[in-house]
Amino acid sequence: MLSLSLLWIEKMNAFEELEIKKTILKGVEELGFTKPFPIQEQAIPVLLAKQDVIGQAHTGTGKTAAFGIPMLEHLTNGNGLQCLIMAPTRELAIQITNEIKKIGKHTGTKLATIYGGQGMGVQLDALRRDPEVVVATPGRLIDHINRGTIKLDRISYLVLDEADVMLDMGFIEDIEFVLKRTPNEKVTSLFSATMPPEIILLSEKYLNNARRVLIDSDDLSGEGIEQSFLVIKDREKADYLIEFINENKKGQTIVFCSTKIRTRNAARLLHKKKFNSVVIEGDMSQNKRENAMDRFRKGKADILVATDVAARGIDVPHVALVVNYDVPNQDMVYFHRIGRTARAGALGKAVTLVSYSSVGDWNIIKKQIKVKLIDLNEKLNIPINIPDPLKRVTIPRRTSYDSRRFSRNNNRSRRGGSARDQYDKRRGSARDQDKRRRYVKPTIRTYRKTSVNSKTRSYKRQRNKW
Repeated sequence: MLSLSLLWIEKMNAFEELEIKKTILKGVEELGFTKPFPIQEQAIPVLLAKQDVIGQAHTGTGKTAAFGIPMLEHLTNGNGLQCLIMAPTRELAIQITNEIKKIGKHTGTKLATIYGGQGMGVQLDALRRDPEVVVATPGRLIDHINRGTIKLDRISYLVLDEADVMLDMGFIEDIEFVLKRTPNEKVTSLFSATMPPEIILLSEKYLNNARRVLIDSDDLSGEGIEQSFLVIKDREKADYLIEFINENKKGQTIVFCSTKIRTRNAARLLHKKKFNSVVIEGDMSQNKRENAMDRFRKGKADILVATDVAARGIDVPHVALVVNYDVPNQDMVYFHRIGRTARAGALGKAVTLVSYSSVGDWNIIKKQIKVKLIDLNEKLNIPINIPDPLKRVTIPRRTSYDSRRFSRNNNRSRRGGSARDQYDKRRGSARDQDKRRRYVKPTIRTYRKTSVNSKTRSYKRQRNKW
């Protein structure tokens, strides 16, 4: 059985061999796809046979087409919502929608993109057109399900893309909320760059006899990417960032930072240096994020500065350089970052700027990289001078007597004497104040009162002292 399956896969060496609609094949040809990538080669025949799939492949390997082509083949236009695709981020949801629109350009299939940060009115208008495919992020999808504007009773095709990211972002309960409301008879595909135990448990619970398609599951080398690193002081990163960007003449550049503040500072630096750059970070409005991504995708901006929110969801074929301005806090985030270059078999470069405080984190990531890294410190003759805490000059430790004497003398010099002197001084000043006090004579006021016989009498009353 295994040999037959392998023979079937080997025969599919071109999209023309697939028994799919000519309208889909025409869209694939217009995209310039002739030979399928490994994940497409193995997953498409299984999904066309209406069998569930667990696919593992790294970013930039053609996963969208792997589930998009069978999905477009199965659905029927004009029959309402039939296909649901869930993605972790807004950018990835928009990217998936655009890719499927290109593949199904001649099919007449209607799509709607649902994500947080966009106005409900826009999404309700899109849903009123009765789309066959909905691409959504979990949170906003559940909002529409509770409103009744999205009904899942006719879903026949379900995709969970970048499932490991959705689990990392805490969407496991949202995913199960959606899966429980879909029909049992459906084709489910789950795609992920990594396979943590939670993904396996989720697939065993909701997928039926899923076929596992593992493409380079243990390959974390970043094939086609020239990876290098430079250990420097944090204040020196700005100068080297400018230098690496100026050396990149082959395409666009993405600069990844660890925090929103670092992202803004790097973007401000590039703006002062007159670089054509855009920025994406979490506090930006959805409209600004979409405009920034649109400019970068269309080549109107040369540099994108972003946090890890953009480590997935960016598919720009002309990215030639990725600069890790900060070392990521997880090893898999590093591979997702550098995966923005060398897309679809192209070549790219990735440079990591390592500050002295991040050397330990970088050493952990280096153990997962299976290709030879270029040490720019050796290549550029840049020394590494990390301060050794064991070699720091320390002040000789004082004895308890010396400490008390130093403390007493120090207190006396700062306050003008010992504690007893301070007490006597305060008492003396209080005594002087008592002497200076004067007795205030009570005020005597005169009152006039008119009597009955119209005679005015005056008398004096002493006012109380207090």
